[in-house]
Amino acid sequence: MSPDAPEVLFVCVHNAGRSQMAAALLNQQAGGRVRVRSAGSEPASSLNPRVVEAMQEVGIDISQEFPKPLTDNSVRSADVVITMGCGDACPIYPGKRYEEWDLEDPAGKDVESVRRIRDEIGARVKKLVGELVPSPAS
Repeated sequence: MSPDAPEVLFVCVHNAGRSQMAAALLNQQAGGRVRVRSAGSEPASSLNPRVVEAMQEVGIDISQEFPKPLTDNSVRSADVVITMGCGDACPIYPGKRYEEWDLEDPAGKDVESVRRIRDEIGARVKKLVGELVPSPAS
């Protein structure tokens, strides 16, 4: 990975669903051209099992991942901070790009609902990859 690769931080409340899916999808779609982290403002004790299942269905294994706490350092080191329903928990620093992705929380949802959320995140991640690492002109 290039030392000047952009770094993206995905933040949700529990870091057990949306932010984990977004990080995994960005890792897959960016192919090493972006540094990716995820965190939670109130991390859960484990990942949502339906999220793990939905990601396996698209060939991404996140079963060894775990919820991580949001730290000041993780926000400072990110170029792009994408929040997903964590309110004011994320510190704001000048010069960073912030986005709020209004996404349904997969907590307590059936796997069909989680698939829909996963696919919506995937579409947003695809757009983000195009903005951060544009394809070379042909």
